Amino acid sequence: MENSRFMRIEALLGEENFKRLQNSSVMIVGLGAVGGYVLEALARSGIGHLILVDFDKVEESNINRQILALGSTIGQKKSELAAKRVKDINPDCKVEVRDMFVNAETLPELLEQKVDMVVDAIDSLNPKCGLMQALTEKQIPFISSMGAALKTDTTSIKLQTLDKTKNCPLAKFIRKRLKHRGCDLHKIWCVSSDEVVSVPESALFMEDKPSDGGRQRHTMGSLPTVTSIFGLTIANEVILRLSGYKKA
Repeated sequence: MENSRFMRIEALLGEENFKRLQNSSVMIVGLGAVGGYVLEALARSGIGHLILVDFDKVEESNINRQILALGSTIGQKKSELAAKRVKDINPDCKVEVRDMFVNAETLPELLEQKVDMVVDAIDSLNPKCGLMQALTEKQIPFISSMGAALKTDTTSIKLQTLDKTKNCPLAKFIRKRLKHRGCDLHKIWCVSSDEVVSVPESALFMEDKPSDGGRQRHTMGSLPTVTSIFGLTIANEVILRLSGYKKA
């Protein structure tokens, strides 16, 4: 084991499986509450190539749940912060930044690049559906995150196909749209929570309009524990799939 940074990863997965990780490329779309923890785990697993996609900047309201959000990083680009963090963890990782908003116009350019896996951690419905549809049509392997807001029961978090999800309003909307567009829901993998939520009205609110003139957002309360487990569950599956590791 030449690199002691990853000796425990290699010890568990095996030399050949670890080499597969080192030769793998993963695109993470969305570097917020869920995507940030996907990034963290994949960087620490020794993945050889990461493409990081996000157009947003850190806001103070991100600090409760986003690993890239600190008092010292408010106002900075998430994609640039993510790239620096990966390089600090693994200097040998090839990191590419795509500072862009995902929509119908940018998707063709974004998906031109060959990757082994895509992680969809977008939290906006239209861009998310567009990305999932495009990935499905191009037969690019991917895992999506469904809604983590308002959830508190970590034991209800599951990795499952989209058709199996329940009690998740976001997944419900996505199922309806993608089914209408001809996508096979049985082949779309995601992480979601089956928890039935009962929350106070205060958990749903409108954020103050950003000082930079951006759009006012409808916001739902969330916990750092749940969003991070969503991200780490996705990352764990990516590691197992790309390494080819088989449980005994």
